[in-house]
Amino acid sequence: MKTKGIISDMDGVILDTEKLYVRFWREAASFYGFPMTLEHALGIRSLSGKLAEEKLQGWFGKEFDYNAVRQKRIELMDEFVNQNGVEPKPGAKALLSYIKDNGYALALATATPVDRAGRYLKSVELYSFFDQIVSAREVKRGKPAPDIYLCAAKRLGLDPKECIALEDSQNGIRSAFAAGCKTIMVPDLDQPTEEIMPLLFGVANGLEDVINIGKL
Repeated sequence: MKTKGIISDMDGVILDTEKLYVRFWREAASFYGFPMTLEHALGIRSLSGKLAEEKLQGWFGKEFDYNAVRQKRIELMDEFVNQNGVEPKPGAKALLSYIKDNGYALALATATPVDRAGRYLKSVELYSFFDQIVSAREVKRGKPAPDIYLCAAKRLGLDPKECIALEDSQNGIRSAFAAGCKTIMVPDLDQPTEEIMPLLFGVANGLEDVINIGKL
């Protein structure tokens, strides 16, 4: 089926913010006395709050107060972003410009709340490229369930099979694949695993490589 739209994750794909989430999840957990490792932080990327809480309590016990730790993570990250801003991933503007110049529809599918995503994107002048922004808060089930990609495709007026999905995390890849999108991984903090490779249409060496892999 011909590609008519692109649906992209934000953190770690369009913006270089995934490293901040990992850093401040670990710092927030440490504040409350929980030794969260890099592997723990990577394991909850893109997950819905409910699933993230279940995973974290599975690792650290029922005494892990997900809401308290999450709120501390938000405070720490907000303080950092207010002082330092956010950065786009290399090639982001070039890819988004190419997508729009060539007539493709473009949506964002992110675990980040819509207002925060909009604020981040506006700060680096990328907001206007997107036709739709869909947050996990707007769907019943977050990633790795397919809901957010199904919703994004519907808002673009497209079948998910007409869409290429751009993701960096395993949970996001599972979500996009389950929705029926052609999924391209743009690695950020980790590389594709043997388990995830069969779900991928391709692996991009940076955002501008998406043009070649997706045959856009």
